[in-house]
Amino acid sequence: MHRSLKWFSVLTTIGMLFILLGGALVTKTESGMGCGRSWPLCNGQLIPDEITSELIIELAHRVVSGSVGIMLIILSIMAWRKIGHIRETKFLVITSLLFLILQGLIGAAAVIWGQSDFILAAHFGISLVSFSTVFLLTLLIFEVDKKFAAEKLILDKRMRKHIIGVTLYSFIVVYTGALVRHVNASLVCRDWPLCLNDQPGLPTNMYEWVQMGHRAAAGFIFIWIAYIMVLAIKHYRHEKIVYWGWIISFILVSLQVTAGAFIVFLRGNLYIALGHAFFITCLFGMLSYFILLSYRSKLNAQVIHPETEQQTDKNTSPSSPIITMD
Repeated sequence: MHRSLKWFSVLTTIGMLFILLGGALVTKTESGMGCGRSWPLCNGQLIPDEITSELIIELAHRVVSGSVGIMLIILSIMAWRKIGHIRETKFLVITSLLFLILQGLIGAAAVIWGQSDFILAAHFGISLVSFSTVFLLTLLIFEVDKKFAAEKLILDKRMRKHIIGVTLYSFIVVYTGALVRHVNASLVCRDWPLCLNDQPGLPTNMYEWVQMGHRAAAGFIFIWIAYIMVLAIKHYRHEKIVYWGWIISFILVSLQVTAGAFIVFLRGNLYIALGHAFFITCLFGMLSYFILLSYRSKLNAQVIHPETEQQTDKNTSPSSPIITMD
């Protein structure tokens, strides 16, 4: 069913991923001004006279972003027409378009007028939201064939709170990580996981505080996701989406932490840095899917037991055993 829509949604999702990685590449290689103070053209020219590596990276990022933006508009129209009856479709379509536009406007403003590092650090988080909405829209398109049992899932209230909490907290991790890149603090600490620099004690300047703040935030989300994974393995073994979803999330956050360490060990290797951005993108996509599952679970619980939510938290879908997390 809707084979063309499925393929196009996958391609658009991959395109959104390239936008994210392209933005990380622009920041990492300091190519943001590769086209000068001109947007959308490079140095005010359709075909620039002087070609540099920074110009190629920045121009390629703009071309990819523009092309994927057109793809997203087409996907939105197709999804609205073919699966608009699904509850979340229109919300995801509108949100994906709005955040893609916001993402482009911030990028353009940074080129034309310049922005502070603290504002630019929010750009990556906005890009993540845009990617995640397209990713969720793709999952909805594939769910039309009823190959997933997500629409019947009922989550424990405690699990729903963890999902919402860790997803919101992930924005702090993402923002601090982006801030590390934008203030050029990636290699300010020669050690890992601490920032000793031959002087044991607290960080001594803003750059070290930014770096260590990100490491602390990343360490906490690693522990939090590990704890949720244990809960999923213990209580949701028969709910494969939850069971394997949190195992995959833990693998992704582990790769994220490992990549962060190797950025220090290998002194800012570009490929490791791009891998760092890739892993957090995939992790945020998984957390976003859990948010969707949590939202559906709460609605399903209210339908099954509208008289009390407490009753809801002790029941599951007909195909699953009773789940308690005491």
